[in-house]
Amino acid sequence: MSKVTIWIKAARLRTLPLSLSGIIVGSCIAASQNAFDGLIFSLALCTTVGFQIISNFANDYGDGMKGTDNKDRIGPERALQSGEISPSSMLRAIKITGLISALLALALIYVAFGTTHLVYTFLFVLLGLSSIYAAVKYTMGTNAYGYSGFGDIFVFLFFGILSVCGTYFLYTLSLDLTILLPAMSIGLLSVGVLNLNNMRDRDSDLKAGKNTVVVKIGAEFAKYYHYYLLGASFLFALLFTAIRFRSGYQFLFVIAYVPIFKHLFRVYQTKDMKAIDPELKKLALSTFLFAVLFGIGLII
Repeated sequence: MSKVTIWIKAARLRTLPLSLSGIIVGSCIAASQNAFDGLIFSLALCTTVGFQIISNFANDYGDGMKGTDNKDRIGPERALQSGEISPSSMLRAIKITGLISALLALALIYVAFGTTHLVYTFLFVLLGLSSIYAAVKYTMGTNAYGYSGFGDIFVFLFFGILSVCGTYFLYTLSLDLTILLPAMSIGLLSVGVLNLNNMRDRDSDLKAGKNTVVVKIGAEFAKYYHYYLLGASFLFALLFTAIRFRSGYQFLFVIAYVPIFKHLFRVYQTKDMKAIDPELKKLALSTFLFAVLFGIGLII
């Protein structure tokens, strides 16, 4: 396997659609109000991809150095775990990716706010730095929050609330409380993907001392938690559509919930959660499909 292929594998490109979902929803809400800007959209997508790749590299490094990625793990073999990438090379990649992402974020902030909105600029610089910090500290360091059960909260905030509301604000320089509803939908679906991952890895995480929410509440309650996450995401999207109703096209997003509810039935039927790994990709792609259909329904 070539070095390029190894690094592409370590970047986990299959996770990118999930991270882009919030950007799409926030952008489409702005577009429905005639506030879309192609350059802001492009830079927001690139910045988010950068943050996600940092997170993936850091997750590989943190779990690899802590021994969490071991022979007991069910999912795909990681780069440090397999020895394909050394710890020093991965750490260097995290720093380089972090620098590139920071520069992209600064460019995005400048395009959105220029030099006339210094308070907004300062706020979004802090949010950008917080995003990089959160991406790195999920599994890296002695106080990694992913090992204390706080991963779900951070995913909800960064993938949902900040991604959707922050993106919308970049276009409009304003906020509407109703936008929190689809932001929560994206956040809950994203937490659902994390929860599914943690259900799959429960046994190996327990042995490694990674105290995820699933480890804390147990396999059975984790299933109920999963049902609530995805069910609530549907209700929030439905409520937003009812409040902002303009045409029947806004219900296009319901199509995305056909595979999501089929997924829930699959989770309900599965006794051995190690067999649930294929559902991760399905749920992530269904979240992306929801974002696209939700956005199309708003702008047509």
